[in-house]
This record gives sequence, structure tokens and C-alpha cells, in this order.
Amino acid sequence: MFIGRKQELQALEALYARHDYEMVVLYGRRRVGKTALIDEFVRGKPVVYISALQQSSKLNLELFSHEVYRCFGIPEGTPGFPDWRSALDYLVDRAKEAKSGERKPFVFVFDEFPYAAEANRALPSLLQVAIDHGFKNTPVMIILSGSNQGFMESEVLGSKSPLFGRRTAQIRLQPLDYYDAAGFLGDAGSEERVDYYATFGGTPYYLERIDPKKSYRENVVDLIYSKLGMLGEEPMMLLREETRDPAIYYSVLQAIAAGSNTPKLIAEHAGLETSAISNYLKTLMDLGLVERMVPFGENVLTSRKSRYAIGDPFFAYWFRFVARKLAVIESGGGPGLAKSSAFGEVFETYVGGRFENICRQWLVRQNVAGDLPFPATGFGKWWGNDPQAREQTDIDVVVANDEEQRILLGECKWRNSFNEVEAIDKLQARAGLVKGFPIGKTEFLLFSKNRVSKGTLECYRDDRRMRFVATDDLYR
Repeated sequence: MFIGRKQELQALEALYARHDYEMVVLYGRRRVGKTALIDEFVRGKPVVYISALQQSSKLNLELFSHEVYRCFGIPEGTPGFPDWRSALDYLVDRAKEAKSGERKPFVFVFDEFPYAAEANRALPSLLQVAIDHGFKNTPVMIILSGSNQGFMESEVLGSKSPLFGRRTAQIRLQPLDYYDAAGFLGDAGSEERVDYYATFGGTPYYLERIDPKKSYRENVVDLIYSKLGMLGEEPMMLLREETRDPAIYYSVLQAIAAGSNTPKLIAEHAGLETSAISNYLKTLMDLGLVERMVPFGENVLTSRKSRYAIGDPFFAYWFRFVARKLAVIESGGGPGLAKSSAFGEVFETYVGGRFENICRQWLVRQNVAGDLPFPATGFGKWWGNDPQAREQTDIDVVVANDEEQRILLGECKWRNSFNEVEAIDKLQARAGLVKGFPIGKTEFLLFSKNRVSKGTLECYRDDRRMRFVATDDLYR
């Protein structure tokens, strides 16, 4: 069953419907669902589909030949193409036949293109020639896909690439958001869905491993804390595949998970020079594992108040609860360890942090649907000094429209019970802290694990600036 990716599918279908030359560059880190998206899109369409492997150019050309011959009904045993130029020229000829009406237009998918291009450095140039002198005047749709994001950005999309300017669309595929991720969880309750997202995130490969017939705890033990768990060493494996110095990146992620959130603190914790840490952080951000945040309203490029956090929920969970305990898990003690350390108050506090991200994602969805009080132009959170309270404070969720000078401030409470009126009073007292937005144009939103009491609802019944959202509302 294919879940989510509605916008991406709609974009691909719209391009295909033009019946003209199109080249889509589709990329994203491993496990994020690129191949699944392509498979869903080409279902029922004429397609030439080659998926390159990490092997020699000769062997990838043999794979290419076999797939092309299969698609066009050429008998088995026919000698393969002698070189890539001949192979691409053959496809150009078939595309010209589609233009003349002799055959149906087709989709040409080159999955994991970086593998083939790294084995034959001339391949991007050969494809560029085939596009300029053939494909560009035909109704063919080319999809170049790859997991090596650096290669795709420099050698396919980069200004120095032979393929620069040939793409008509690009999609950097991200993990699913909290709502689409819930599609893998069967009839799990809303609170359990939050626990799942806080643990496994939105990477389809991880979510597909979950057994909807089992409880959250059973799945976590089976997949992460079992000696044979499929995801127990996944972060280490991904770092080995994606980076040249996995041990250093491991140390950087471990430092961030331990609470270090500035380059200086991260470098000190990881045992690195401060001058060197920026390159490692940039790579981790490019991979979508780490995020850099600045207080809402600050200039992203110049702000000195930036903080770093592990952005991917699964990596955040793994480095927080699993990384230092691999030896125990390997010895078979994982299930007992999980009971004592992975499901208690510390985990609830951790989920509270991820709950903020879920609430921001909900607001993005509400904005797309036109269900916010105003059309939003910016999302984030804020932290800094409260001059009236004379203390450092933060605002969990900020949504604003710069032109209209309207702003919505939100508080996120992942607790079974709390003083609701006190939380609302503190939230409303933070109006005016974000510069450029007057208090009179400020609205408020309280997100809570459970629904607020009838007494609280009655107390704020006439306050049109105040709204309430419970966990169940997030999944409607």
C-alpha cells in the first residue's frame, strides 16, 4: 500500500500530462521512499526503468541493455549495447517514434544515477548530448533519481554540470510528516501515534517495519532493542554509507543529543576544533539529520542566537536512548533495558520536545487548507529575554504574516495534567516579545495532550483570540 506523497504525485502527473520533454531530478537520502514514489507514478505507464548498482560501468551498461531490450521486445540473447552513447541513441530513436505517433510516449527512469555516473564520469555529458540533440524534441519524460544528495546537487543540478539547465523540475524528497506517517500504524490511538512518530519519525523504510497488530512497546523492543532488531544499528549504517568519517559524525550527533546546541559546545563535547565543526554540521544538515534554528524574526544568515538540534526523530531517539547501550543490547539485555529506560518519565519528556514539531506541522497543514485565522508567511519558535518578567523565556510555536503584522503564539503541553489557566496566562503575557507584531494583532493557541477542562473552555469562551487543540484534533 502506497501512503502519502500526494503533492509529489500530482506534480509528476501534471508534467506527464504535457506530453512534452521533461526531466525531473528526484533526490533524497536513503530509505526516504524515492523508488516507491517512482513505482507508484509509473504504474500503468510505458516505462524504461533502469536502477544502477554500485558496480563497474560495463555491468551497469549490461543491466541497461537488458531492461531496454525487455521494454521494446528485443529477443533475449541479443548482444548488449557496446557503449553508453549507443544505448542513449537507441532510446532517442524510440522517443522520436513516439513523437511521430509510431509508439506511445514513455517514461525513462534512471534510478540511482550517481552509481552509474561515478563508474563512468562521461555519462552526464553523454546524457546531455542525447537531450540536446534528441530527447528535447520528443514527448519523453526522464526521471533521474539518486540517494547521493551531494552528487545530485553538484553533478546534476550544479552550474558546472553538463546537465545544468536541462531539468524541468526537481524534487528533494523529505520524510513524511506526522500525519502521513500515521498511515502505517493501523488503528493506533492518537497518543500512541505521537509516540510512534517521536520514535520512528517519517522515514517510510522504518515505518514499514512496524507491525500494526503489535503495541508500540512491542514494536520498539522488536525493532530497536532486540539483538536481531532491524533498526538497532540503522543510524551507524547510514553514517557509514553517507559520510567519509562516520566516527566523527557519530560524535557530533552524540554531542547534540546530550544537550550541546551551539557550534562551540558541540565541538568541545565531540573533541573537535571549533573551526572544523561547521563543515560537519553542514553535511548533517544536508542529510536532513540536523537542523539549525534561530528565534522567529531573526535573520537566518546573520543571527548569533542559532541552536542546533537533531531534526530527524528516529536519529534523535536513537542517540538519546540507544547509542550508549549497544553493548547491552548486543548481549541480549535490550528488552529489559527498554522497560527500565525507554518508556518512563524521561521518554515522556523527550516526546514533549517532538510534540512541538508535530504541532508546527499541523499548523503548516492548516495553513495549506486555509484554516488558520490568517494566511501564514512564516513558521517557527522564539526564545530570548522577557524584559517584563526579567528572565529568559521561549514560545513553542510561532506563526505570522509579516505584511498584515498578524501573529499566532502557541504553547505545547505534553502532560496528563497541568494548570491550564496559568499556562494560558503565561502564553498571553508573551505577546509583544516577537518584534514587529503588535499585541493587538496577536492570537493564541494551546496544544495539549488531553482536552482542556470545561471550566477552562468556559473561562475563555468569549476570548476570540484563544484557541485549543488536543492530540485527537491533530489526526482529524
